[in-house]
Amino acid sequence: MIEKRALVAFGGNALIKASEKGTIHEQIANAREAAEELAPMFLEFKNVVIVHGNGPQVGQNLIRVEEGVTKVPPLPLDACVAETQGSMGYIIEKAIRNELNRRSMDRDVITLLSQVEVDPLDAAFRNPTKPIGPFYTSYRAKQLMEVEKWPMVEDSGRGYRKVVASPKPVKILGVDALRDVYDKGFIVIAGGGGGIPVVRDATDNRYVGVEAVIDKDRTSVLMAIELDVDELIFLTSVPNIFINFGKPNQKALKEVSLEEILKLHKEGQFPPGSMGPKIEAASQFLAKKGGTVLLTDAPSLGEAAAGRAGTVIYHEKKREIA
Repeated sequence: MIEKRALVAFGGNALIKASEKGTIHEQIANAREAAEELAPMFLEFKNVVIVHGNGPQVGQNLIRVEEGVTKVPPLPLDACVAETQGSMGYIIEKAIRNELNRRSMDRDVITLLSQVEVDPLDAAFRNPTKPIGPFYTSYRAKQLMEVEKWPMVEDSGRGYRKVVASPKPVKILGVDALRDVYDKGFIVIAGGGGGIPVVRDATDNRYVGVEAVIDKDRTSVLMAIELDVDELIFLTSVPNIFINFGKPNQKALKEVSLEEILKLHKEGQFPPGSMGPKIEAASQFLAKKGGTVLLTDAPSLGEAAAGRAGTVIYHEKKREIA
């Protein structure tokens, strides 16, 4: 094990795969598989923090809320994010703990709930664009827009959905406590779903939960900088970043500088709906912190953590000094 600090971020669809219903048994099985794939990191890095997405899980929660609205009081989105942080953290932590025991590795793991402050004046609140939750009929959507004042959009001919803001994270609350646990060598699960979104009330300095979704990759960058991480790892659906992806002349990138990746991004190699947001997050981390960013898929993580797979993006100046 080396004295190196890492943050690994993966999506909520790692626990609910495209072909699955999303049952608890499926999620437990997928968490077990993810823990096996993450295990090589626990051998390579002394300090590891894991940030997971929660899109499918929050979607399920919101469907439950809608179905039970006549029987129990509905939950706001921030509470649903908090619930999935806890439930997913439990599933992932248990799977990692069992994998550590199976490998006779003397390490401990802990899940922390993370509230993340956003700016109430963020432009995203004036133009909510993130569809969430169930699909509604036009009648039900009209009722919700009139009574609840929800902004809603028609989604691909499948019905109407609520849209919320996706503001930028400003501050991770409790980051000093998080850093203390991380520095001690615990495997930490934190920042689930990008964090529970809260704003600070200017009149009485209270924190208040808001209806918003924070991008997991943006929170991962902020957390990585706060924790002084050496390597930021994004788990994706492909083993490498490719240029000319899906074309006969596609090419996997092994090592690339920040300057080179930004040039390729400017040329349109990484669309907004796929690799683009991760390239932007990687660039933000490298420009602020230096170090390296690794992008790969979960099955390749062991080889990638040892430097034999994946795509590594590095800050050129840091590379020259090294």
